[in-house]
Amino acid sequence: MSTHFAHAYEKGIDSLPRKTSIVASLVRDRYVADAVVILENTPRRAARAVLKAIESANANLLNNSKVSIDPKTIRIARIFVTSGTRMRRYVPASRGRALPFEKISSNIFVEVAGEEKVKKAEKPAEAKEVKKPAVKKAEKEKK
Repeated sequence: MSTHFAHAYEKGIDSLPRKTSIVASLVRDRYVADAVVILENTPRRAARAVLKAIESANANLLNNSKVSIDPKTIRIARIFVTSGTRMRRYVPASRGRALPFEKISSNIFVEVAGEEKVKKAEKPAEAKEVKKPAVKKAEKEKK
């Protein structure tokens, strides 16, 4: 069994990085199934963006991996929030002035890790063939 990783990067989220990182810290080092439940019940605006990034990373791991991954073992390996681009805007002020302000965005990076599915050990075909003739011989001896 080996661990496989996948990541997703959401850019340009209209939320402050400080507020978004609070939501991200709620689900850090948790299983994806638990994180989805937590974020669906979190009453913050940034929760939807973090949930979208986690689901994207989860889908990347399940669909792009060359081996089959057990969905129950997928956990959040890393999640962090950085500041995105800042758009300079102006707001009207008294006496015809314009005061500058910045619209700040966030970038969310999520990396998930999952284990390979364990294949069930199949019985060798030779063992099956050996058992059948032995049973037939025992039946012939009884007759």
